[in-house]
Amino acid sequence: MSLQRTGILCVVSGPSGSGKTTVCRGAAAAIPLYYTVSCTTRAQRPGETHGLDYFFLSEDEFTQRIADGDFLEHAQVHGRRYGTLKSEVLPRLAAGQDVVMDLDPQGAAQLRACADPAILRSLVDVFILPANLDDLRVRLTHRSSETEAELQLRLRNALDEMQHWPRYAYTVVSHSKAADLADFLAILTAERHRSSRLHLAPL
Repeated sequence: MSLQRTGILCVVSGPSGSGKTTVCRGAAAAIPLYYTVSCTTRAQRPGETHGLDYFFLSEDEFTQRIADGDFLEHAQVHGRRYGTLKSEVLPRLAAGQDVVMDLDPQGAAQLRACADPAILRSLVDVFILPANLDDLRVRLTHRSSETEAELQLRLRNALDEMQHWPRYAYTVVSHSKAADLADFLAILTAERHRSSRLHLAPL
């Protein structure tokens, strides 16, 4: 008997500075996993590469992509627009590849409400919860990528975002990069062994 497994669509959320991007990148480097590249209208930061870190779009380009039905999900976060292209996800799931997405709670909710049975079958969501707000403040301050006004906005939004963790199948309380990655990989390992994801391979 030969079994095949359908791809996993793992959505990872958490406030800015929680370490969700680090966890996603670490997992993609450790195991066969595709980490999606999101679209955004925010400014490109020093050291970032278009098509690798984000697809950087103008407001007009983003609006046109919405009109064309190109997005699997999209939302406005911290005054900027973010979205995931269907082309980044659907072909890979169909091929049995595991995909991880870094999404805000709005985007995660859109996927939970998605009518596509392939998305619903593959979906698992994980929330990275900071140990406390003081720890989150320290992490954001050390990034030095935001102005003071942007930092305060992200901290205010973080309080709201942190209320969403009970809606997720899994919650990882952040401690260290190594511990968070180990916890996340354990979740993915368990999901890969879920019986509902397995089916008999055609002879």
